[in-house]
Amino acid sequence: MQNLRFILFLLVFKSFSQNEKKDTIQAASIKEVVITGQFAPQAIKKSIFNVRLISAKDIQNLAANNLSDVLSQYLNITVRPSGTNGRSTVSLFGLDAQYFKILVDNVPLVNEAGLGNNTDLSQINLNDIEQIEIVEGSMGVTHGANAVSGVLNIVTKKSSQNKWNISATAQEETIKDEYSLFERGKHIQALKVSHNINDNWFVSLGANRNDFQGFLDDKKGENYSENDKMRGFRWLPKEQLNSTALLSYHKNNFNFFYKFEYLDETIDFYNSTVQSGYNTQLGSYRYASDKRYLVNRYFHNLNATGKILSKLNYNVSLSHQKQTRNVEDFRYYLQNKSEANNVIEKDQSMEVLYSTGTLSNFFSDKKVDLQLGYEIVNNKGFSLVQEANNIIIPIRKTLENYDFFISSEIKATEKFSIRPGMRFSTQSKFKDQYASSLGLRYLFEKGMELRGSYGNSFRTPSFEELYSKQIFDGHFFAGNENLIPETSTSYEMSLKKTSFLASELQISNTFSGSFLDVNDRIDMALVRFNADTGNPEYEYINISKYRMWNFSTMNQFKKDNWSFTIGASVIGISQKIENQVFASNEKYLYSMNLNSSVSYSVPKWKTTFSTYYKLNGKSQQFIEGTSEYIISTVDSSSWLDASIRKTFFKDKLETTIGARNLLNVTSINQTKTNEGAGHATSSQIMLAYGRSYFLKLTYNLNF
Repeated sequence: MQNLRFILFLLVFKSFSQNEKKDTIQAASIKEVVITGQFAPQAIKKSIFNVRLISAKDIQNLAANNLSDVLSQYLNITVRPSGTNGRSTVSLFGLDAQYFKILVDNVPLVNEAGLGNNTDLSQINLNDIEQIEIVEGSMGVTHGANAVSGVLNIVTKKSSQNKWNISATAQEETIKDEYSLFERGKHIQALKVSHNINDNWFVSLGANRNDFQGFLDDKKGENYSENDKMRGFRWLPKEQLNSTALLSYHKNNFNFFYKFEYLDETIDFYNSTVQSGYNTQLGSYRYASDKRYLVNRYFHNLNATGKILSKLNYNVSLSHQKQTRNVEDFRYYLQNKSEANNVIEKDQSMEVLYSTGTLSNFFSDKKVDLQLGYEIVNNKGFSLVQEANNIIIPIRKTLENYDFFISSEIKATEKFSIRPGMRFSTQSKFKDQYASSLGLRYLFEKGMELRGSYGNSFRTPSFEELYSKQIFDGHFFAGNENLIPETSTSYEMSLKKTSFLASELQISNTFSGSFLDVNDRIDMALVRFNADTGNPEYEYINISKYRMWNFSTMNQFKKDNWSFTIGASVIGISQKIENQVFASNEKYLYSMNLNSSVSYSVPKWKTTFSTYYKLNGKSQQFIEGTSEYIISTVDSSSWLDASIRKTFFKDKLETTIGARNLLNVTSINQTKTNEGAGHATSSQIMLAYGRSYFLKLTYNLNF
């Protein structure tokens, strides 16, 4: 570990000592263009929605490998990684990943349990990304079910200025203080080749391997043979292989692209219990009952945009996706490090046929525009459920919806725009659902922008909430096929001011507030006591309510080679949770978030210094106790990342070195307080594996 730090130090020192010729730098004004929720790609200033951007430059500075690395620094978003199952999920405004929709080029991304929601952030590769666009608040009209707290749209690259682009990347990263070249730490390799075949055709191929060797901490690894619960890992080893292919065509007003992605993921689970055995062939031996999680995802997306009848703009996407998780159980013999009795069984899967399309530009008068759209979703879900007496049975169900939506954008004046919209959704499983919205934007003098929006949306129950079942040792937890969709109403207002001072200082200030009200929220609750056994039985039911208000501010300052941002938010959450026996208090519980970033470029050295800081403030929530809902307090945590990025040899070689989690956060304290009894208990929440260092080398060959 000390040798690695010394190597990193030498690399930094060498990057400063290079005497390279300074290239001519020309200032250029680049418009920020967004597509999420728009009739057509347009400047962010013209958007009625308050769209927030994460640029490709931010992703580069963070040396981010997946979406989890990026969103951990985003205001209002909380990323919860898990060392026990390898997943990283996201919550926005205190609502979990079921309410937040993740898209790739405006198409929801599948996972083994749903479409667009409950996505594992660690499975989303960032090698081919142009930018990430986030819209907070209800987006039910434009993006359908489950876009309650917001949407995140990953916009991928579909063109290049060069004839050929060849990029090869190698990245080495420590896992806290654990690292070796092949056996410990994180090892990443990537290759991307893109080619402009001619003026119309473009093709791109890419592959990425992410090998996370797991985090031992005080554990002893897979080959430890003592039965003292010290075998295994604190964070499970995980290997991901991700490949992509893109073919695009554009001519005049017609654009077309086909994108393919394949993900192969393996997560190794090593049982902490070591068992002993004997037979005549092996004699005395020790073994463990281990397992392996095998995930595969296929993603196909075909998109076409253009004009019909020489006037109407159309945008159509057709996507076929499938994600499957298999579980491989096997016996691992510790003496000869061999496996036996391997059995692979499909655990969960989701196969989706998805299509969405819009027509717009109906009027010659540019003051009024109308958009008509549709969305068709066919979800084929599969899951194993556990019935009584440990009987495992498969469940296969198909869920469909057919949606139609209409939206209009009216420029009442040059400065004032209005955008009403409505969606109608026909569901195969549930009653017909509706969503509506109204957006307003007013542009004041001197760079001030005022936006306001109203929206109501809906969340359909997940496959797990409908069909899951676990019955064992007196425990009974079940899904509920009679669930109805949750409904929600949201309000948002934001004020943005951009100033250009005589000192060449550019200042951008944004202040926003929002309110969200969710009804018929789904929770697990006690529904009956079994008459024969006397055991309690729990089931998902529509019983809870959720209200949230948020105030946030984001401020950016740019001058010369400096860029500085600072943001803060305060969130208040009120919930009514019931379990059919007692209910929670509906008082508001508050939390605060803070984030900041500093970036400084030295053109002479072709070097950029960056730091990113995020404070997740102390938060409270009601959890179920034995006789009442009690308050649980989760301590605050701070995240600090830093990097230095430098290019060599006329920008052909790019080097990024840095550290994640510089404040060495591992676990935080969660206190459960019984207000009536006046006493508290505490436990630990594992957030991260501590401080890590990385070195990333990318070679770019463009011609």
